[in-house]
Amino acid sequence: MDITTLSALEMGRKIKNREISVAEAVKAQLEKIKVSDASYHCYITVLEQEALARGEKVQKLIEAGEFKDSPLAGVPVAVKDNICTQGVRTTCASKILYNFNPPYNAAVVEKLENAGAVIIGKTNMDEFAMGSTTETSYFGITNNPRNTEHVPGGSSGGSAAAVAADEAFYALGSDTGGSIRQPSAFCGVTGMKPTYGTVSRYGLLAYASSLDQIGPIAKNVSDCAAVLDIISGHDARDSTCVAQGAYHYTEALADDVRGMKIGIPKGYLGAGLDDEIRKSILAAAETFEKKGAVVQEFDLDAVDYAIPAYYVIASAEASSNLSRYDGVKYGYRTGDFENLQEVYKKTRSEGFGNEVKRRMMIGAFVLSSGYYDAYYNKALKVKAIIKAGFDKAFQKFDVLLGPTAPSTAPRLGESLSDPLKMYLGDIYTVSVNLAGLPAISLPCGTDSKGLPIGMQLIGKHFGEKEIIRAAYSFEQTQTGNK
Repeated sequence: MDITTLSALEMGRKIKNREISVAEAVKAQLEKIKVSDASYHCYITVLEQEALARGEKVQKLIEAGEFKDSPLAGVPVAVKDNICTQGVRTTCASKILYNFNPPYNAAVVEKLENAGAVIIGKTNMDEFAMGSTTETSYFGITNNPRNTEHVPGGSSGGSAAAVAADEAFYALGSDTGGSIRQPSAFCGVTGMKPTYGTVSRYGLLAYASSLDQIGPIAKNVSDCAAVLDIISGHDARDSTCVAQGAYHYTEALADDVRGMKIGIPKGYLGAGLDDEIRKSILAAAETFEKKGAVVQEFDLDAVDYAIPAYYVIASAEASSNLSRYDGVKYGYRTGDFENLQEVYKKTRSEGFGNEVKRRMMIGAFVLSSGYYDAYYNKALKVKAIIKAGFDKAFQKFDVLLGPTAPSTAPRLGESLSDPLKMYLGDIYTVSVNLAGLPAISLPCGTDSKGLPIGMQLIGKHFGEKEIIRAAYSFEQTQTGNK
């Protein structure tokens, strides 16, 4: 039996029951990566020696009675390469941070290690999480394990591809405008973006601070809930982190949606959506109705303006956040300069890729004198209107249902040639980040080319349990669910 095909919780149970040792789990995962990652390139850094040593330590702690309450103790995990790991290279897939070794762990890494996790490696991503395909990485592209001629999505494409390829039992990603959910949809796995403030951003290298959120990518809904139980909770080092303790998401894993009110925004099924995806979403709606839920279409206010508002706000925050990378304190520094001005200019010109430069320039423009009110201020007003639209919807519905992306995974190279088309691909995901809501993407079929189709369930603020319950219930109806 290939144990790398097990879900994270299944592996955790086998380790706890002494059926498999932590060392066996780690070695099997490392061997899988050695065999298949040349085809997919999910990882930037693989921590072979560190993972083996950590595995031995965790095994001894388990035998000593530690981690009794941790269902994922000893299970290897992959971490997106914009999440700090002490002493382990963390690059954001950028030349400008090619040699950066953080002196501290991110809060989520601390929580994983306190739960007995074994970090197996750092996954590839779009540079500084800016992209939807994992093709903008300085370290090379990642291929979709479902079809290597297609992109895995982004920016957490390496994490989603690693889970899909059984190169990770589960992984962490970050989601600024859909960067967990969209690659999960493209790769046929499950990914969850929690409510803003539920998971600490301490140690996450920022793209857009008001939108970024860390979340899990896994093989099924149960695994996502278990991971979220571990990484959520208050952290005083993150001022935006909500002062709440344990959330107990796994309590919501019940196959029961009777009486649940599910809304489908009409705009989510309109022009621009692939016909095969529309049919899959409507079939999913029918499944929910058969299980006792009440499904109804409705109008969602201002969602048509989500894309321009998102890219104005995200780019503005990026231009500010990325100003710290100047070649002075850490990371890449140009070798050809005569003064400090040249250090800044040449380091940033040589160190950042085209997509990062594009967004930083957009951000600098919309924040500049004379354009602040015309663009940035208006985008903030649209953000408030979008949030109000969702608040109104959740007065009537428990959960919202729609597609994760308007199409299945495009071919490699298609999106980079048309950045605007790539931006428009985020139409169903960015509004969730603008409103700070939780959402989950899970598989709901395949198209005629055999590429996965993703379904998105959106919840109200701190409504993770409702979307977990709905997602879990739907998952039980799918053939081959784990």
